[in-house]
Amino acid sequence: MDAQVSSVGASILNWQMTGLLFGGILWGMLGDKKGRLSVLFGSILTYSLANISCGLVEEVGTYKLLRFIAGVGLAGELGAGITLVSEILPKQLRALGTSLVAGIGLLGAVVAYFTAEYVTWRTAYFVGGGLGVSLLVMRVGVFESNTFQQLQQQKHVKRGSFISLFTNMDRLGRYLACIGIGFPTWFVIGILTTFSNEFGQAKGIVGEIQPGLAIMWCYVGLALGDFASGLISHQLRSRRKAVLLLMLVALVGCILYLFIPVQYARSFYGLCLMMGVGIGYWALFVTIAAEQFGTNLRATVTTTVPNMVRGSVVGMTALYGALKLPYGILQAGAWVGLLCFIVGFTSILVISESHNRELDFLEK
Repeated sequence: MDAQVSSVGASILNWQMTGLLFGGILWGMLGDKKGRLSVLFGSILTYSLANISCGLVEEVGTYKLLRFIAGVGLAGELGAGITLVSEILPKQLRALGTSLVAGIGLLGAVVAYFTAEYVTWRTAYFVGGGLGVSLLVMRVGVFESNTFQQLQQQKHVKRGSFISLFTNMDRLGRYLACIGIGFPTWFVIGILTTFSNEFGQAKGIVGEIQPGLAIMWCYVGLALGDFASGLISHQLRSRRKAVLLLMLVALVGCILYLFIPVQYARSFYGLCLMMGVGIGYWALFVTIAAEQFGTNLRATVTTTVPNMVRGSVVGMTALYGALKLPYGILQAGAWVGLLCFIVGFTSILVISESHNRELDFLEK
């Protein structure tokens, strides 16, 4: 029974992550063609209606489809929001602003956990969808960035060309490096905390490990790390040093999670909190993506990059599933993690520093 639940849960997660992947490309291109605000509003409306619909379904197949649509909707908000904030704020405050926005947003996962604890799962979806609609109303007074408005006047400039990221080796290298930086974040979220019940059993922990609670504590740490990442980057005057520092914290947390004997659930959840703090460079890594590319491709990159990382969970779960039988749960997690951290560290080391970079430039 547990194996069946795990299989169905992984399938639902993969449907949502695939939606995020496709949605990232769609909203990213629209963000550069039509504007950051249009994507912000369209994505919020899409995932809000999909979440409300999830509370009405009775069949697993329909539920998977709605999670795919919710993933498509969710894909646009972060990238459009970070792009907008990056272009509006002064360069010296950019990291502080984006980390604050993302950190507050990530606390929504904590609210979601407690909502699900006190109401039925159907009601939780209605609450989530309703909050999304409320958020949409609150953002009606937000204005488009001057940087994009100036771009709109340059009719000859090609905007939002996703294909152009693959037609130039320099752009492709920057793009792949931006994606690679985020791999450790979704290894922690998509593997270690999502399947925390499996890891808890493998470690022989006393008491049942609840994945929802593990994810909640991870997101508490993630929000704290996001708040801290902006301050660290600001103090060090470096995006790369701040990400490297937090990625090292995440690596240590993962090693402790996988290999250090833990007897009780509270200690296990404490490690989830630590790993969350370590991957709290989430907003900073999306800000790096925004700073690496010109205005005519900025929304495309900033929206697709985090969703490419989220979409990579499909491959991570497949690899984890394939390695579990021959190597066991803990070793399988370690091998997937090793690969993700190698990619993450390599990517942040090769990418150029973008602290205090002016964003009023174009990709040729």
